[in-house]
Amino acid sequence: MFAAVGEALVDLIEHPDGRFEPCLGGSVCNFTRAMALQGQCIRYLNPLSTDTFGQRFEQRLLADGVDLGSAPRSACPTSLAVVSLGEGGVPNYTFHRQHVADRDGSADDLIARLPAALPLIHTGGLALVPGDWPKTKAVLLAAQMRGAVVSVDANLRTMVVGDNPAERRAYLQAVQQAMALAQIVKLSDEDLDALGWRDKGLRAVADHLLSNPMTQLVALTLGADGAALATRQAFVQLPIPAVVDVQDTVGAGDCFQAGLLAWLAQSKQLAADALNELTPADLEVALRHAMAAAAINVQRKGCQPPGWLETRNWLGA
Repeated sequence: MFAAVGEALVDLIEHPDGRFEPCLGGSVCNFTRAMALQGQCIRYLNPLSTDTFGQRFEQRLLADGVDLGSAPRSACPTSLAVVSLGEGGVPNYTFHRQHVADRDGSADDLIARLPAALPLIHTGGLALVPGDWPKTKAVLLAAQMRGAVVSVDANLRTMVVGDNPAERRAYLQAVQQAMALAQIVKLSDEDLDALGWRDKGLRAVADHLLSNPMTQLVALTLGADGAALATRQAFVQLPIPAVVDVQDTVGAGDCFQAGLLAWLAQSKQLAADALNELTPADLEVALRHAMAAAAINVQRKGCQPPGWLETRNWLGA
């Protein structure tokens, strides 16, 4: 069974008429749902609130096939992000994250909830902010001791730490430390901007990340410019599918990463030694599946991840 550690928060999404609609979200929680719907057994480790939103999260996660293990419910409220959709449906976020359920509990509490057999653990997003990173790091290291592959989706949201330069530097350092622990790293075009890497060029970014001996596979998502996968032996970049009618992009990166990891799992290549053996043809098929999962999601409002068969059918596979 896989595991995921990170935020579950409510996206309060703005509609064009000014109305706000609450949608269950959070990068890691979205990923966990998407991974389960892609047919993979996965446990969400963080506590859920006893409030109404927490109850809805529990119902949604269980309905999608996510394992919640023995995680206790927290008396703290559910995290909140106000999402205003900008040009092209790109979300802008304002976070309310003090004393919230998904941040409740210690590293030891989270480690105690890890599955006994653990081939992969995923994290990213708000689990990497400076106040949370030490706890997340401890969980990743414990998972690695059990032989787990580590997947990190940077999913940087610098606004969550405010305008303080020192806090921003600490956040970026934490993200880079997390990526250095991971066999699989995902960055978006927004992440490249936040890290100051946009002008490096995609291959140079991938080579930089792959210069870390731990990292075996790099995924780069580029919005309207498509996506790329890279190993030390190969680099594959594809444009977005031509038939995509974008409604909004909430959860697109989470569905991409879930699609990628699910394809690797289905192909028996989700292990460090197998990742080293991925061919250019493997990367292209994996990338098409990951992009299809994201493409289906962006044609829906909010994060509504597709299932494995839906994704394969969309590709005509």
